Amino acid sequence: MRPDSITKLAVAGLLLLASAATLPCQGQARRNRNRQAEQKQRQQQRKEERKEQHQAQPQQQHHAGDWLRRYKDLPPEQQQGALEKDPDFKRLPPERQQQLRQRLQHFNSLPPQQQDRILSRMETWEHLTPEQKGQARQLYSQIKDLPPERRRMVQTAVRGLRQMPPEQRQQVLDSERFRNMFSPQERDLLGGVSRLPLAPPEGGQNDQEPEE
Repeated sequence: MRPDSITKLAVAGLLLLASAATLPCQGQARRNRNRQAEQKQRQQQRKEERKEQHQAQPQQQHHAGDWLRRYKDLPPEQQQGALEKDPDFKRLPPERQQQLRQRLQHFNSLPPQQQDRILSRMETWEHLTPEQKGQARQLYSQIKDLPPERRRMVQTAVRGLRQMPPEQRQQVLDSERFRNMFSPQERDLLGGVSRLPLAPPEGGQNDQEPEE
């Protein structure tokens, strides 16, 4: 074989080897680019999720109980000023604003221990699920519709049941004494309220449950 032919074959072989060597590199480069694109996409998705959570968080955390805890130790005039400046308060209709002003005045007229109980009850209410809140509203609406004497008896029983562990509550509800004291409808109301993680009404009155 002629020397120039050998040289051509050698050059061709080297070119083939070089081409073969670059194929895995090109494939690896494509895989790297794909992985980088996937990682970038996942990072963007996580960024969007965090953004949505951050936007939703203030709405979830802004509760009436939080506002009262923050301002309850201020003088009434400063409380009133803070309420009037609150962005959420400004968006309410005038009737609702007046109702909240009256509730704030009533809250300030209560003894400190009763204020603490109300704040605790509001915090419990704010952590109920929408289904539990709907059930609580329905139960307390039915209790409110009872005749005054029966309503007071049911509310007194609720306060007693709420101080018991769950298993003892059920025993008391099924007891002969309760069957003699309360009608089947009243026992159903007592059972429904006692199963909710909601504090009982204060002072023998059917206070409205806290509102968001």
